[in-house]
Amino acid sequence: MSNLHIIDHPLVQHKISLLRDKTTGTKEFRELVSEVAMFICYEATRDLPLKQIEIETPLAVAKTKIISGRKLAFIPILRAGLGMIDGVTKLVPAAKIGHIGLFRDPDTKESVHYYSKLPEDIAERDAIIVDPMLATGNSAVSAINILKEKGAKSIKFMCILSSPEGVSAIQKAHPDVEIYTGALDVGLNEDKYIVPGVGDAGDRMFGTK
Repeated sequence: MSNLHIIDHPLVQHKISLLRDKTTGTKEFRELVSEVAMFICYEATRDLPLKQIEIETPLAVAKTKIISGRKLAFIPILRAGLGMIDGVTKLVPAAKIGHIGLFRDPDTKESVHYYSKLPEDIAERDAIIVDPMLATGNSAVSAINILKEKGAKSIKFMCILSSPEGVSAIQKAHPDVEIYTGALDVGLNEDKYIVPGVGDAGDRMFGTK
């Protein structure tokens, strides 16, 4: 699984444990999703190129580095992916935000595309798709397909929890896409939810269940 990156930082693992707890309330769940997203984004942007500049400090001229003009876009998969946007934009406030709306058909379990709005220059940006759960992988693969159809060439997928089935689906359909996750869980149950997982992340985040 060379394109799979599991972020095993102690703070990430601690906060994911709190997310899993069924007694964690909506407010805290939402805050934890944002915080974990920020930590995982830190690793997902590790390969951003740098350039050297000179800056005058109060004491001397320093040769130091800044990000070298690389343009980013974060693409949340609606609706649960919205919960990760606050965390990632704290790290990269200048990034543009696109949206892809997908829902899972309750009978077929396949993803249904109902909305997308992407930056006009998405083909020139590094795109990072964000969604808390990588379960079957259907939504992730669909979102990547949509971005590639719009010309995006550099795409990463970022989630908080993943299943082997979801990881395999991305690797099979899009082996060029790097996957960043906080944990790789055991698998999926008969309803295609990640086990042990956190339940329905969208419902827990927005208090709709």
